[in-house]
Amino acid sequence: MKMTPKYIKAQENMKPGKITADGFLGNDDRNIVDIITTDEEEFSFLGLDFVEVAKLMRKLMKEGLKGLGEPITYDKWEIKVDEARGYLPCPFQDGIFRKRVATVKNLKNGKEIVYSELSIHLLAAHHFLQGKGSKFRLEPALLKEVLYE
Repeated sequence: MKMTPKYIKAQENMKPGKITADGFLGNDDRNIVDIITTDEEEFSFLGLDFVEVAKLMRKLMKEGLKGLGEPITYDKWEIKVDEARGYLPCPFQDGIFRKRVATVKNLKNGKEIVYSELSIHLLAAHHFLQGKGSKFRLEPALLKEVLYE
C-alpha cells in the first residue's frame, strides 16, 4: 500500500485536536499505511481475522450495555460500557459513531482491553488499530489474549 490522497487526508484527521484532543496516532511517527501493514502482518501471524475480531468486540459491547454502566459478567469476560453524549466521525470520513467505550477483562488471565465503537469500525473497515501510545491502541497480541484465551 502507499499513501494515497485518502490516507493522507485520514492521517491529517487523526492528528491531536482534529477529531479528538489526543488524536489517533499516539507517539507513533510512522505513517498510517505503515501502521496498518505492520498490524495486518501481526494479525496474520497470530491467526486473527479483522472481521471476526470486530464481530466479537461488537457482541461484547452489546452485552456490556445491559449493565447500564455497571460491570457485568458474560461468559469468561467482565464487561463495563460507559457512554457519553455525542458522536465521533471516522477520520476516513465514512461514518459517525456513538461515544461508547467498553472495558473488557478476560477473567481467566486478567488481561484487559478498552475500545470504542469507532475503534471497532477502524479495525473492521480499515485494519487500523491506532498508533503506538494512543489511548485506544489495540495491540494484536493483547486482543488475542483477551478475546480468545
